[in-house]
Amino acid sequence: MANSLYDHGRRKFLEGNIAWLTDDIRMILVDTTLYTKNLATHEFLTSIVAGARVAVSSALTGKTSTAGVADCADVTFTSVTGNPCAAVVIYKHTGVDSTSPLLGYIDTGTGLPIIPNGGNIVVQISEGSAKLFKL
Repeated sequence: MANSLYDHGRRKFLEGNIAWLTDDIRMILVDTTLYTKNLATHEFLTSIVAGARVAVSSALTGKTSTAGVADCADVTFTSVTGNPCAAVVIYKHTGVDSTSPLLGYIDTGTGLPIIPNGGNIVVQISEGSAKLFKL
């Protein structure tokens, strides 16, 4: 597969419903044996069954945006246990799963899949030109 943005997430960016720099944006480590992405139809966190959500980050920090490129500081998931994770999902956290929009899906990158062992897992954001993602 390839790293991608969800169609509804793109629309929400274009319509001004996502404020990258100020919204509470988070990541989830996802067990892809329990979740099959659908970039065209999946809109909210409820599209990812709870059992597929292995770990959720705190709010992303160090967010920047330059020329349509979203970047942030590396993300640490603490004391992760559970199923192997072959993807990371980026979403806007609203506090309610049915209103938390899905933004991006990452399934290629160094270290994927991840096999939790109870320790911390650090997702290192690319230093390449697309950083976390590019609109």
